[in-house]
Order: sequence, then structure tokens, then C-alpha cells
Amino acid sequence: MEAANQMRLIIPSLSENEALARVTVGAFAARLNPTLEQVSDIKTAVSEAVTNAIIHGYEGSEGNITVYAAVEGRRLTVEVIDYGKGIADIAEARQPFYTSRPDLERSGMGFTVMETLMDKVTILSQKDQGTCVRMEKEILPPPSAGQEG
Repeated sequence: MEAANQMRLIIPSLSENEALARVTVGAFAARLNPTLEQVSDIKTAVSEAVTNAIIHGYEGSEGNITVYAAVEGRRLTVEVIDYGKGIADIAEARQPFYTSRPDLERSGMGFTVMETLMDKVTILSQKDQGTCVRMEKEILPPPSAGQEG
């Protein structure tokens, strides 16, 4: 893929960096001319993935999170990668209301939100090596001027 069609952001696993990640990916996605709703969906999904990496991946320790985004045709792909503890049971973690951190009063809806807002969500994880959450969304072109949609 051409370098102009991709971006990479590496941020420390600090909660204040979640906003930077979501805004950066939202701005990158703007090249596809998405609707405001689509931009909001993308930013919310990125926010959930980065928050999961901070809270669950690193559990209070520090590390880096890599946010990668690419555009191919009308498809946006976003990967949020941490190098933390990994997910022991991905199927369990994907269940609504499941949380590995009930002490933090987490809702356990992060993956459910991502799956609702994006077209496809893939989770790859290895114990003590980290997690990659890959999300894809097709951004349909806006209706042409003069056409009813």
C-alpha cells in the first residue's frame, strides 16, 4: 500500500492519549468523505480499542500503543496494537458485559461497541506479547448531486 494511504501513531499508554488517537484517525478517515455519523462511529471504536489497551493490556504499567490506519479503495482499516499482557480467552472477552477489571467498574461493552460500529473486528492476542484489534469499515461515497438517496 502506498505510504500516502496509511498512517501510524505511537503513543504512551496514558488515558489522555485516547483523545489524540481518536481525533487523528478521524482526521485520516476524512479523505473518504464520510458522513458525520461514520466519523463518530470510527472515533468511538478507536476510543474503545485504545482504552482497552490502556486498562486491560497494561493494567497500570506503562507501554506503547501503536495506532495504524490505512485506506484501500473505500475501505478504512484501523489497528490498535498493545504489547501488554494479552487476552487469555478472546471469545470470553468478546461477550457483552464481560470485564477482567470489575474493580474499575468497567461496563464490559468495549468489543460489543466496536463490533456494532465497524463492519468487521478481528482480535489477535498472545499471552505476555500483546493484542492487535483490527477494525474495518467501508465508507460508501455520498450520493451524487441531484440524486435522491
